[in-house]
Amino acid sequence: MKIDANVCNNVKSIRTRLGMSQQDLANLAGVTRQAISSVESGQCSPSVAMSLRLAKALGCQVEELFWIENNLLEVEAVLTQSVPSGEKMPVSVARVGDRLIAYPLVGNDAFRIEMIPVDGSAVATARQSNLASFPNEEQSNLNGKAQIQASTNKVQVRLFDDLRKIHNTVVIAGCTPVMSFLAKATEHWHPQLRVLYHYANSMTALSRLCQGQVHIAGMHLYAPQTGEYNVPFVREALIGKGCVLITLGFWEEGLLVQPGNPMGIKTVTDLVKLKATIVNREPGSACHMLLKGKLEEQGIPLHVVKGFDHIVYNHQSVALSVVSGIADAGISTASVAATFGLDFISLHQARYDLVILKEYLEESPVKQFLSILGHRLVQSQIEILGGYDISNIGEVVATI
Repeated sequence: MKIDANVCNNVKSIRTRLGMSQQDLANLAGVTRQAISSVESGQCSPSVAMSLRLAKALGCQVEELFWIENNLLEVEAVLTQSVPSGEKMPVSVARVGDRLIAYPLVGNDAFRIEMIPVDGSAVATARQSNLASFPNEEQSNLNGKAQIQASTNKVQVRLFDDLRKIHNTVVIAGCTPVMSFLAKATEHWHPQLRVLYHYANSMTALSRLCQGQVHIAGMHLYAPQTGEYNVPFVREALIGKGCVLITLGFWEEGLLVQPGNPMGIKTVTDLVKLKATIVNREPGSACHMLLKGKLEEQGIPLHVVKGFDHIVYNHQSVALSVVSGIADAGISTASVAATFGLDFISLHQARYDLVILKEYLEESPVKQFLSILGHRLVQSQIEILGGYDISNIGEVVATI
């Protein structure tokens, strides 16, 4: 084996996705662990025979493992937000419908718990368009650098990985902490599938589905006027588009308070009576809408609730604010309270649904993701978190 600076590889990414150690792969390929380490680090290029053995051991094509830097494919994609001309940024890329969508990996969007692998970088240029085109699946190599054309959303993407990876990606937007677990479970049972999960509140997730940026939107909104979950909001947003709502189940929403509830908070009226400081979710989130609605039901002006305008953007931040003592109470879910060892005061039961356009239902990545909802091991792990009723998980609860 010798060094070739132009040869890039994806061995470590595929190996870790399959849950293999370097020694596991070495045993299957009939080489040493040191050889695997040298290949993954780019210190040497494998022989043809070793490349074939590695591909066989990892259940993929040689082209998925190795490529030549100078031969990277470039494709056109649509960026999910406009950027100033000339700006360069890393992106993730996925096919949604008949377009390639590029997702900027900047700020909080660049992280889950760990840092998200980069598919490419984007550089703004000067042309405007709302469409994206891409080669067919036979045209190989993707996941790389993108050039944004104008202060628009058009990008030219230089790809670092196989095009099939992009075609075999399902993109989901939502806010339930369970979603990241479902993503990992899906990739475990379908190693060739990639799940891109974008954290977003219910209204933002629905908006992204409407704009063709995601395959699936997760939401848990309630319309008190009709007593319906999610459906009225979907009908209003997706005018002229057919979709189905598949439920994950019900969860309890309410107030997180310190262990033992030292202030004795029992209802939203106690937040004012006891002069409690709260932390709130952002407008557009179901939790913000719930708290606002409960206060209005009691005739409590929002401005008299201390901390109502103290906004954070996810369930974890709400819990950490209460744990650290920054707030006496926060609006979130029972499962989050249990995870952080906090007491919980239930205000409402919400149904969490996955909204999917009908045109996406027969796409293989979407079907593979939905298939794991019926897996008993997945259901058991959700149940042990507490706060979820998943007796109807996977059921179609509405067709629009």
